[in-house]
Amino acid sequence: MSAAAADTIKIGLVSISDRASSGVYEDKGIPALQDWLGRALHNPLQLETRLIADDQASISATLIELVDAGCSLVLTTGGTGPAPRDVTPEATLAVADKEMPGFGEQMRAISLHFVPTAILSRQVAVIRGQCLIINLPGQPKSIAETLEGLKDAEGKQVVAGIFAAVPYCVDLIGGPYIETVEAVCKAFRPKNAIRPPRA
Repeated sequence: MSAAAADTIKIGLVSISDRASSGVYEDKGIPALQDWLGRALHNPLQLETRLIADDQASISATLIELVDAGCSLVLTTGGTGPAPRDVTPEATLAVADKEMPGFGEQMRAISLHFVPTAILSRQVAVIRGQCLIINLPGQPKSIAETLEGLKDAEGKQVVAGIFAAVPYCVDLIGGPYIETVEAVCKAFRPKNAIRPPRA
């Protein structure tokens, strides 16, 4: 199968920050996500990006809009801490059909290898319709770490990143077949769910 035959993936990227959305500083979340997805996926990508303030109603409305526009995956960054303006998890849960708690648990487990304050993060993941929505950390370095996981000096996976489970989850909810670049992130699927590799 040629690269052109790979399923196109429509992904929503939402950076949530009062200061970045008002122009106080440059948003780094969306560029970090674009860079990582470009390195990690074989599929052609159609990215829908949004930069919005920490407002619960606006976040929920943006998530619904992206799902309704046909996104199979929506990744948010920012707004998941304990501060009063951090309302991304609440806004995400408000639009959920199902919660997927394993994603948040694994993100905190990965981040705890680096900082004890990882326990303050409240990232959640949910399914709405045929879309998986995941809250990611706000820092570009943390985004890559949680998506990829941890590797040792030889490049061997020590702790699995959350993205290893994303393609099969998207399969199960009726989305397109996501193919990853194994050197960046090896997707895990049961043998009966694996398509033959592309030539």
